[in-house]
Amino acid sequence: MSWGVVAFIASVAFVFYVMAGYPLLVALLAFFPAPEVQVRKGYRSASVLIPVHNGERWIRRKLQSLFAMDYPKELLEIIIISDGSTDGTDAIVSEYADRNVKLVKVPKGGKPAALNAGMAHAKGDVIFFTDVRQDVDPICLRCLVECLEDPKVGAVSGQHVILSGETNEEESVGLYWRFEWWVRGNLNRATSMMVVTGCVYAMRRSMVKPIPTDLLIDDCYLPVGALLKGYRIFWDERAKVYDFPTALDAEFSRKARSLAGLIQLVGYYPRLLFPVYKHWWHFWSYKLSRLLLPYALIIVFLSSFALPSPWKWIALAPQVLFYALAALDPLVPEKFPLKRASALARTFCALMLATIAAARIFFVPAEKLWKPTTKVRRAVSSPRKMSA
Repeated sequence: MSWGVVAFIASVAFVFYVMAGYPLLVALLAFFPAPEVQVRKGYRSASVLIPVHNGERWIRRKLQSLFAMDYPKELLEIIIISDGSTDGTDAIVSEYADRNVKLVKVPKGGKPAALNAGMAHAKGDVIFFTDVRQDVDPICLRCLVECLEDPKVGAVSGQHVILSGETNEEESVGLYWRFEWWVRGNLNRATSMMVVTGCVYAMRRSMVKPIPTDLLIDDCYLPVGALLKGYRIFWDERAKVYDFPTALDAEFSRKARSLAGLIQLVGYYPRLLFPVYKHWWHFWSYKLSRLLLPYALIIVFLSSFALPSPWKWIALAPQVLFYALAALDPLVPEKFPLKRASALARTFCALMLATIAAARIFFVPAEKLWKPTTKVRRAVSSPRKMSA
């Protein structure tokens, strides 16, 4: 057997494991769940931290959704950290000073520095991390706090609900997230989440610590710190925030940044790589293997030429068809029957290219990977009622 054939078999096996084998194994493990989290109703003082740079478009609606939460107002403080905003963000936030909304203005230094400033001002027993763009469900914070009543839980994440897209591109990005949530749900039942959802998670103030200012993924750094201390990261699907679809180019930038941040995370927590860490297999299979996936796909394609006929053509034909479909997607009309398949192929390829782009973290400063995330905000009502 030639080295080309060996490379083909090994790379195909790896791709299958990452994309199907591991998710199915986790789904099987979910039938033998970890001990249930002891959810207990109770209220603690809570600080809501929202870092924002030029969030004029979103901030008023975000505050309205926070005011509508089912949580005692006397136990709640909302801290908006304006990261060098130059639009009307600061003026809008100042309008709500009498509703226990605090404005912390800092020079533009990125999200980690803004969060550090917010944590320094926070007085609540619980810190609720969220972003400016998403509407918060009324019971979101209450559910997160109830989970933190279990002393074994170090961080708790909520559900990031993506509303339906109107284009096939938006629907394809949404399909990726639905698959992601299915895997996370099974992982949550089987053992522990590896990370949290950055726009909706909470931790006890006693467990948070300053974040390195060049960090790209605070939602990994803080919770994984708790995980390494033996705590569990839990996902409560009742705690929801609602978001609008992400365009593919914005999802590309977000994916490249988050995977570059994963590389950073290993540098800060090298224990994640070794069996001395309780969840090392899950971390390798669920996180690190995705960094290698596009390279495995390249090896699959190149090693296909080493296969004897007719296997060479049997292997190459579907690959060429798939990549051609992705390349032609921008030319396919939105209502054409083929568009659904072509948009899905293009989304997959874009995410693989984003994974390769994450390697830029080795060559450029981390701040170069930050780009604003654009959402498709339409004139539709929120999926729930909000009151002022």
